[in-house]
Amino acid sequence: MRSFLKMKPSLHPVKHHLSSSIVSWIEDEDSMAGSSHFTDSEMSEDGYSHSNSYLSRNLHDMHISVRLIEEFMELAKENTSSNLETCGILGASLKDGIYYVTTLVIPKQETTAHSCQASNEEEIHATLAGLSLIPVGWIHTHPSQTCFLSSIDLHTQYSYQVMLPKAVAIVNAPTDQTRQVICRDFLCILHYGIFRLTDPGGMAVLRECKESGFHQHPQTLDGSSIYESCGHVYFKPNLRFEIVDLRTS
Repeated sequence: MRSFLKMKPSLHPVKHHLSSSIVSWIEDEDSMAGSSHFTDSEMSEDGYSHSNSYLSRNLHDMHISVRLIEEFMELAKENTSSNLETCGILGASLKDGIYYVTTLVIPKQETTAHSCQASNEEEIHATLAGLSLIPVGWIHTHPSQTCFLSSIDLHTQYSYQVMLPKAVAIVNAPTDQTRQVICRDFLCILHYGIFRLTDPGGMAVLRECKESGFHQHPQTLDGSSIYESCGHVYFKPNLRFEIVDLRTS
């Protein structure tokens, strides 16, 4: 483990970007048609093996607007240029067995080049509850790193997934050219991955882990990878979404 990972990092408040606390977006039906299924190939740069699994494909589908990811990256642009992470929480409604991500909550947060910690979590819960939404995961940037889940990210994902097995972690890594995804249906290029802990393998490892900060995790008992790329997330056009930026309140 590198020595700088053992040091307590200095914290930087995330910059405010919006003049209003809520931004609404409705995608143009004429310019976008159909849907795009998120697919992913195996990666191993992070020391873990992860791929789409049978368990992931059997989860309830989750629909999300790719424009939501684009807007998040725009909000994170100043932090990204300063090599600071940014994070947000995904709020969804459940209809006919499908989770529709309709809201992105940007919490007050403290961030470094390798981590991002939400603060005032009661605001997040109150916001989602007020909109009758379910927290279905989170999204964050890796400004200068590759696209993977760090040990800290794994613990964050566990906190979501223990509440909702379908919860996902979206990682945006703009400098990772191996993660370039051309969204032809949406006329954009993104560098991201969508992940979840394997169950029971990865979930069991995180359940037993009491460490904090950056650290190594043991292998899973069943030999599976500790996390995987999701196969149940679909990008859909014409999904209305809102961005609630709690940093401006």
